[in-house]
Order: sequence, then C-alpha cells, then structure tokens
Amino acid sequence: MKSQLLQEKLLAELTSGDEARAEAAALQLAEAGERALHALEPILDSEDLDHRWWAVRTLGQMDAPRIDWLVKALGDGSGEVRAAAALALVTHPAEEAAPALVEALQDEDSIVAILAVNALIAIGQAAVPALLDAFPSMNQRGRIQNMRALAELRDHRAIRLMVKTIEEDSAMLRYWAEAGLERLGLNMVYVKPE
Repeated sequence: MKSQLLQEKLLAELTSGDEARAEAAALQLAEAGERALHALEPILDSEDLDHRWWAVRTLGQMDAPRIDWLVKALGDGSGEVRAAAALALVTHPAEEAAPALVEALQDEDSIVAILAVNALIAIGQAAVPALLDAFPSMNQRGRIQNMRALAELRDHRAIRLMVKTIEEDSAMLRYWAEAGLERLGLNMVYVKPE
C-alpha cells in the first residue's frame, strides 16, 4: 500500500509539467524497475505529449525496460516521443527492435532517423538482415540512413549492396557505400563501365 502511494505521488510529479520535479520522479520510478511498469503503462497512451515523453524517458532510464513499449513509442505521433524511444533503444539495444528501427530510418524528423541509426549500430550484426531486406523499398532519406548504418556495422553481407549503390545518382548514398567498403578493407577505385 505504501509503495503504491509513493508511485502515485511519483506519477503526479512525472506529469506535473515541472521539468525538475518530473526528472527526479523519472529517476525514482526507473530505479523501481518492473514494479513501476504497471503505473507507467497508461501514461504511454496519454493524449498529453508531455506525459508520453516522460513515460518513455522513464523507461529509457530503467535497467530492463519493456522493449515492446519502446518499439510502440517509435510509432508515436510526436517526433519528440519517437526520438526519446530511439534514444532509449540506443542504451538498451535489442534485436527485436531492429525492424521498427529500420522503419524509423525514414522518419521525417532527422533526429529520430539519426538516433535509429545509432540504435541499430548498438544492436550490431543482428540488425544487418533487417537493413538489407528493407533497403530496396525505402524512401531516399531512409536509404541514406540505412547505408550509413551498414557502413558503420562493417558486415560482409552488405558488400554486394554497397557496390551496387556506388552506381546510384545520390552523392550521399555513394559516400556511405564507399565508406562502408573502405571500412571493410575494400577501398579501391570504382569506375563505371562506358
């Protein structure tokens, strides 16, 4: 009963609109870990953007957050909430988040896309299949971020795609494809046949 009252008080602080109080509450709720999850769940679906952001921020501070909740937050209507979710996944890399993070590479908010790249890099080699599968159907923004992630991951499975991408018209795509090949030790001069 006492812990429930404390959680209710912390939730009130978290949603108070006062940043200092909310931050202190977020840290305390994060320390409570799994015990605080049931209290955070309804806030994740709040109509108030600020409440959703603080809920995701709190999840990101936990030692073992609910990855599925962070993945769901990647689809939030607010770029701020999506960015908070992507940042949380940078510090809590999870292979099951890879498909949603790959989708986030196309986000209209460039901060979300960049954080998604960082989260995919944190996941490591396990993210490569999702990146390779998604590349052909992505928008141009997403393809550039996808290639950036592949370049950073230095996985030999991406060589064929990198070589093919060098022939594309986009200077940014060519840059990341060439950077990826160089990081794989395959730096050579590529000449398009006449």
